[in-house]
Amino acid sequence: MEQSQRTNKRHIWRYPIAGICSAIVLFTTAQAVSTFFGTASAPFVALGSTIIDFTPPWLKDLAIGLFGTNDKLFLFITLSITAALLAAAVGLAAARSLALGMILVLGLSVLLGASVLSRSATNFLDLIPTIVGTVLGLGTLTLLTNMATGAAAPTDQPQAENTTSRRKFLLGSAGTVALGLLAVGATHALRTLRNTAESARAALGLPPAKVKAQAPPPGAELDVPGAARFVTPNQDFYRIDTALSVPQIDPQDWSLRIHGMVEKEFTLTFNELLDMDLVEHYLTLTCVSNPVGGDLVGNAKWLGYPLRELLAQAKPLPGADMVLSTSIDGFSASTPLEALTDSREALLAIGMNNEPLPLEHGFPVRMVVPGLYGYVSATKWVVDLEVTRFQDKAAYWTTRGWSERGPIKMSSRIDTPRSFAKLPAGKVVFGGTAWAQTTGVSKVEIRIDNGPWQEVELATELSADTWRQWRFEWSDATAGNHSATVRMTNAQGELQTEDTAAPVPNGSSGWHRLQFSVE
Repeated sequence: MEQSQRTNKRHIWRYPIAGICSAIVLFTTAQAVSTFFGTASAPFVALGSTIIDFTPPWLKDLAIGLFGTNDKLFLFITLSITAALLAAAVGLAAARSLALGMILVLGLSVLLGASVLSRSATNFLDLIPTIVGTVLGLGTLTLLTNMATGAAAPTDQPQAENTTSRRKFLLGSAGTVALGLLAVGATHALRTLRNTAESARAALGLPPAKVKAQAPPPGAELDVPGAARFVTPNQDFYRIDTALSVPQIDPQDWSLRIHGMVEKEFTLTFNELLDMDLVEHYLTLTCVSNPVGGDLVGNAKWLGYPLRELLAQAKPLPGADMVLSTSIDGFSASTPLEALTDSREALLAIGMNNEPLPLEHGFPVRMVVPGLYGYVSATKWVVDLEVTRFQDKAAYWTTRGWSERGPIKMSSRIDTPRSFAKLPAGKVVFGGTAWAQTTGVSKVEIRIDNGPWQEVELATELSADTWRQWRFEWSDATAGNHSATVRMTNAQGELQTEDTAAPVPNGSSGWHRLQFSVE
């Protein structure tokens, strides 16, 4: 008799559970085994990274706009729900034919394996976690499907035997979930033991800078409650990148290759970088996906080696106009060669706010470049610099619809009060930030409702490469619904544009405006 004929339809729900349990075993055991291979060998992570690769710009921008720095968490949740639904469907297919269910699992595993191999830092050995997970997942599906069939046997089967079969199925399902939880715990323990990158970071003592950054002058911090601090703490610094799993790089294994249209190709090691004449520089970084008034921006003190000095050693050839920087995870950025060889402090950075780079911000080495959005300049975990031409090479996001050059647009925002805040009548204090990299901020103005523009108090400027805080006191706030709008003028006398533009393809623009009420 066919399995589908033996199945009691009242108990068909057992088969989706069998499918989901088999998926739990597949992914958790593969994740545990992946700790002995590269971070991209985990099939779930590799699949998520592949999805990011094929995400259209408008959808990426929508996800960041809705979820901000939680965009990766949202992707993991969505992937988990989708995987559970697919696994349930596989379980239902196995109820009709176990062979069909196994074929579907193998087909999905081929997709996972292709995702693993699509990562730049993987090879065929990195398929082992997927293979191990697939074998155990198939075994789980077979076991639980047979148990489900026994538990859902026709009613003419002795009641005691029927009850025993159901108990076996429930125990088997619980056992696979427990195995998954054990694998998750083992993964965490193994990653902790094998995390040489974190250990190396903790043990690393940063060398002193040959050229120290100018200390923020008195008045650079206005200390307005609710407004961003002048220096963004590392733990609060925004993180937007394509890495679902943060690369774990031992500095002793890191090297940077400089090649392409140069007279002298060479490779730089981490120890050689430490021995160079390092400099410090305060710099505000901004993500191209930052909406008007958004928080994907931060200011920090960076320690690194000037990229202009590094490229001077390589001696770019005539005709070169771009440096294609590549991360260990395959991300690439197209930076105008001029931006890396002029007088601005573009750095190959190893330090952030007086400590080694945090792992999620590029440890051991990343790039920071004044005046450019991060997607064309701030490559984390950088391992390759190719001097080339824009007409010959395209970077990661350029091939996905973003512009190949990303100069930062001047911007200003209101940090406090927040949108739709309810405030007491009397005095209302506004605070915010403004930035115009490589030129500097000369004036910020605020308008309450449709009233006149009024200049605000500006914090003392450290340099044109950092944001400036501002403060404004509305001393006679009246009851009712109000709005506030902010705009800035840069040091060259150029007024921030009122024209609204979405982040795609080269950054947002427009005046930040918010609504609030006074009671």
